[in-house]
Amino acid sequence: MLERLAELAAEHERAIAGGGPKYVRRHRERGKLLARERIELLVDEDSPFLELSALAAWGSDYPVGASMVTGIGVIEGTECVITANDPTVRGGASNPWTLRKALRANEIARVNRLPLVSLVESGGADLPSQKEIFIPGGALFRDLTRLSAEGVPTVAVVFGNSTAGGAYIPGMSDHVIMVEGRSKVFLGGPPLVRMATGEESDDESLGGADMHARVSGLADYFAADEQDALRTARRVVARLSWRKAGPAPRACPAPPRYDEDGLLDIVPADLREPFDPREVIVRIADDSQFDEFKPLYGPSLVTGWAQVHGYPVGVLANAQGVLFSAESQKAAQFIQLANQRDIPLLFLHNTTGYMVGREYEQGGIIKHGAMMINAVANSRVPHISLLLGASYGAGHYGMCGRAFDPRFLFAWPTAKSAVMGAAQLAGVLSIVARQSAAARGLPYDEEADGALRAAVEAQIEAESLPLFLSGRLYDDGVIDPRDTRTVLGICLSAVHSAPVEGARGGFGVFRM
Repeated sequence: MLERLAELAAEHERAIAGGGPKYVRRHRERGKLLARERIELLVDEDSPFLELSALAAWGSDYPVGASMVTGIGVIEGTECVITANDPTVRGGASNPWTLRKALRANEIARVNRLPLVSLVESGGADLPSQKEIFIPGGALFRDLTRLSAEGVPTVAVVFGNSTAGGAYIPGMSDHVIMVEGRSKVFLGGPPLVRMATGEESDDESLGGADMHARVSGLADYFAADEQDALRTARRVVARLSWRKAGPAPRACPAPPRYDEDGLLDIVPADLREPFDPREVIVRIADDSQFDEFKPLYGPSLVTGWAQVHGYPVGVLANAQGVLFSAESQKAAQFIQLANQRDIPLLFLHNTTGYMVGREYEQGGIIKHGAMMINAVANSRVPHISLLLGASYGAGHYGMCGRAFDPRFLFAWPTAKSAVMGAAQLAGVLSIVARQSAAARGLPYDEEADGALRAAVEAQIEAESLPLFLSGRLYDDGVIDPRDTRTVLGICLSAVHSAPVEGARGGFGVFRM
């Protein structure tokens, strides 16, 4: 695990490095702060900042991190979603992964009712990739207007360029702060204006902070420098008088009785070896207390009640990997109970999927698996998912994978997710190819089969790993297991910014 964490840290360093030493130095020579330095001055001193989607664009043609930093931080005692363009990467231009990362941050702000603070410095779309940005990119502006309409505050702090479509970020935010001599906000810069209208103009008269503060009225606050802008942003958030709509946590929760370092060696290197998820639960739950539900029925799925940082949670954790009919029915009942009691659900993944085979098909595994998936899909309490080990097949769905909209989804470095395991998938393709050759009366090339299986297995293994999945924003980040309790605490606090209310029916038809 420590070796995997070292690899993960190296990839995080690539994201933190931004555009590299040359562009970082140029940015500093202009007297500007880096994106993470701006965030550090914005959030409360010594408060945690949970960075999200840190590895976005990993494995793509774009820089790791996607030229943007997003996360949840506390500003004047108020939890906020914070986004910050990284101007050291192509001037903060947005590529397709930047867009996905920003949209995910907006979604987190909306569903959890967290104020959104945007630290803006971007030249707009990365033009060579505009075909992948322009049409879906309109959702950024849709999100800002919907947040405002739903009463979720939006704040834009403009440190540099916010041009073309990017001009609508401050234009559609509730509160706008601009920096004297630095902020440039216009739909078309001087070159475009000259081409479109023949008019000669300069940056300041066309879209400078002074003009927007005195003439257009776009700037609500006029800051002397970046530090002043961040101080102003903190005061704006303080004046929101924002209140959480969900219930408060229990006061002074007791820490777990077991050392968090024990989380490092619970998941075996070979995911075919089972492990007991209770060993994880007692290291993240308050006072290591866990009241198990139906412990003797459907033992491949552990269910029960706990608290994390004073917040109640219902836990569903895979014990032996495979989900059978009993586990599926147990999960559906447990999810209904959590919804009746308005308790958020925590899913701890280590599943190879629902059991296959004649006996299990005849026993109704399809309808029982569908019952569990139905319950997950129609549950209304907040869901948080954590991939510990395997998360394969429809079991990924039944355990509230990304497609089922968990409020947050994180992974450990040991996690893997795909249609099925790499060896199984390669084997299935081999069997199908062998049957096809036999049906046509052709001899089967065993040597080619071995090469094909090896190639497919290597490909699927690479595409199942957490770095690959996190790079595509299929999770909100890969975390150190020792940070699990802290990350869950921040997430649970965030989801309680919105009302926590379960479904009181409306689960659709359960096939019995």
